[in-house]
Amino acid sequence: MNLHETQTTTSQDVGRGVLGTFMLGAGTGHLTFARQSFQAQVPDWVPMDKDTVVLLSGVVELALGLSMLLNTRHKVPMGLGLAAFYALVFPGNLHQYARRLSAFGLNTDTQRFVRLFFQPVLMGWALWSTGAWKALRQKK
Repeated sequence: MNLHETQTTTSQDVGRGVLGTFMLGAGTGHLTFARQSFQAQVPDWVPMDKDTVVLLSGVVELALGLSMLLNTRHKVPMGLGLAAFYALVFPGNLHQYARRLSAFGLNTDTQRFVRLFFQPVLMGWALWSTGAWKALRQKK
């Protein structure tokens, strides 16, 4: 798998830009206006203060977002890293659903349940838009 010469299409580049911008917005929200809502997603079993987890994950999201926008040489590792990040935060979505916690306008069990299906979509988007999906297939 060549991590440095992966070619992506214009639509993948646009998708990567949109996803990077989304991550910058989410990271900004973690650090500012949505901190309390994000705390609702931190599972109780996480051995850290919920606000600290939210702040740290916000910093990671800002770094990932900036990398998606600016680091075109290392697209594949960025896609793999972002997909892994989405997998790591998925337990927070499960926690919000299982505990029936309202946050981000998700005020019903149905809304919280439907949201669970967006995490795999985001993972796929990260892998596709960076060429990681193709690079992984070519490795086999």
